[in-house]
Amino acid sequence: MKKVVLLTVFLLGISLTHAQTLEELKAELGPKKDSIAALQTKVKSIEGKINALPGWKKGAFGTIGGSLSGFDNWYSKAKPNSSAGNIGFTVNAYANLLEDKYFWRNSANVNLSWVKIDDKNDPTDDSDFQEANDVFSITSLYGRKLSNQLAISALGEYKTTILSNFNDPGYLDLGVGSTWTPIADLVVVVHPLNYNFVFSKGASTYESSLGAKIVADYTKKLGAVNFKTNLSAFQSYKSADYSNWTWTNSFGYTLWKSIGVGFDLGLRKNKQEALNYALVDDSAATFNNIDNKLQTYWMFGLNYSF
Repeated sequence: MKKVVLLTVFLLGISLTHAQTLEELKAELGPKKDSIAALQTKVKSIEGKINALPGWKKGAFGTIGGSLSGFDNWYSKAKPNSSAGNIGFTVNAYANLLEDKYFWRNSANVNLSWVKIDDKNDPTDDSDFQEANDVFSITSLYGRKLSNQLAISALGEYKTTILSNFNDPGYLDLGVGSTWTPIADLVVVVHPLNYNFVFSKGASTYESSLGAKIVADYTKKLGAVNFKTNLSAFQSYKSADYSNWTWTNSFGYTLWKSIGVGFDLGLRKNKQEALNYALVDDSAATFNNIDNKLQTYWMFGLNYSF
């Protein structure tokens, strides 16, 4: 009986010691967390001051997505012996020179992808990768500041495809007007004097025209998050049929070091492109009878930030 009592007292003592030690550790951990939070606040404040200094600001992030699959004698499929794959990537890069009296903002966006479906039972099908997404754009904006938020500016923007039909069509916007920067990461461009040059090869329905250019760009890096949204629109003074707009969005979240997950979404409307596509199958197609559908692309995959 005495041994049982001693064993009980011993175990109770160990339990109390453990509980006391756990409480002491928790009490010690609290101030450490507060110190870390205070340091993180100071780091963000210093980073904000660094970003506000004049000079070049450069950065880039992108998304890589892809998959490969193969089937042999998989009879539940319409093509039981086949292989498929897709691979793609996007890159968003910028280089901005910010000075007290002027700025020069440069950015580029590339979105490329390839897909393939190979039916092994059909020797006539194309087993090679084929182009899917094909987007390339580069923008350069120069402005002389009238105030901290308003500037007189000149813009050059070029958009085309690069995997196939390079510069067919290609769009070059050159214009002047004003730029508004209400906050550090938001740039709004309004250029009432802008010429939209459209390049194409051979007989084409594309036409260049004078109009207004509106661009809104928001690029933000906040901790582990990279985000960029860009709306670029051209309103032709000659005809609404020659107007177009493109809205691209990129999101990246860093999970480990510079690697994370990313998502890209692009929306676009261009009636000249819609007519050119419709004329392939219908020679009687015109601006008045075509369906100018919304063009879209999206990609989800691994993300890498520089």
